[in-house]
Amino acid sequence: MIKVVNVVGARPNFIKISPLMAEMKKSKVITPLLLHTGQHYDYSMSESFFKELGIPSPDVHLNVGSASHAKQVSLIMQKFDQFCDKYQPDMVVVVGDVNSTMACSLVAVKRGIKVAHIEAGIRSWDRRMPEEVNRIVTDSISDYFFPPSQDAVENLLHEGHDQKDIFLVGNIMIDTLKQQQLPIDSSDVLEKLDLEPRKYTLLTLHRPSNVDHAENLRNITESIGHIQKQMKVVFPVHPRTHTRFQEFGIEKELDAMKNLIRIAPLGYFEFGKLVKNASFVLTDSGGIQEETTVYGVPCITLRENTERPITVSKGTNELAGADKTKIIELSEKIISGNWKKGSVPPMWDGETALRIVTELEKLEIG
Repeated sequence: MIKVVNVVGARPNFIKISPLMAEMKKSKVITPLLLHTGQHYDYSMSESFFKELGIPSPDVHLNVGSASHAKQVSLIMQKFDQFCDKYQPDMVVVVGDVNSTMACSLVAVKRGIKVAHIEAGIRSWDRRMPEEVNRIVTDSISDYFFPPSQDAVENLLHEGHDQKDIFLVGNIMIDTLKQQQLPIDSSDVLEKLDLEPRKYTLLTLHRPSNVDHAENLRNITESIGHIQKQMKVVFPVHPRTHTRFQEFGIEKELDAMKNLIRIAPLGYFEFGKLVKNASFVLTDSGGIQEETTVYGVPCITLRENTERPITVSKGTNELAGADKTKIIELSEKIISGNWKKGSVPPMWDGETALRIVTELEKLEIG
């Protein structure tokens, strides 16, 4: 049996690990264990996802909490190293690009433990993004790669990785999306917020490049002010973003927007229902670009680049950065019905976890 530790630490990880853990538990070759670093410690951004998605309680919780990048990575590494002493895993599986992903990969590779990276090879080509650094470092030391799309495969090959270690498996985030359609569709969040399908915009905003810079945050706020004059804008407010609105004195502008609905962060089902039924989505998140592409919902990404370019080239996504003029122009294009239709990339079909486990079972490990 192969002892495999699956590492989670932040909201995107939880969504991706749910179908993988379920598939691993069916395996006669793999003994899976779930480790939560505690990088996200707020209930709405952590435990609620375990409950909703049916993820078993973590076998181990490192409880690292919030800190600067350096402190958080250091603490994760120290605690994960101690865990490896005790459990002696054969493989560490990491997902995505958060601090937990990079930190646990570094510990594992220095101990001679095989590392498998799910969502490998995606690149924004912008090293100002902490996530881009995490991705590059993790891929540089991983043993096996599970990219979500062909462009990610090409990136890995260009960086010198061996084709035999790269397994194109599709997008694991879509597995959860497909599996959870019934509870998503059953959510009564639209009724609660007095919303009609296709008659509201959904906004998410949390990235430091947007919310930590007063000018960018003001530009986006002014764009929302324009859009909300035409339709309701639903805005689940990230704690970090809420703090910045107060610090930069933007609260009064938000209060004056009669069609802006500010709410607390939502669970997976409620948020999924809002994404699926929106007229369009404004976001600086990575995963939401993928979800909107699968749903066929127009998406305006409030970033100058994306590590998921396939959502632009094939999907329903376009980039606007924090450019007020561009955000408004793209919004008007959607409202007038002139948006591209888009298509779903190959292998984004809900079977990615099965493909990953099938490949892992073939590896000579343990």
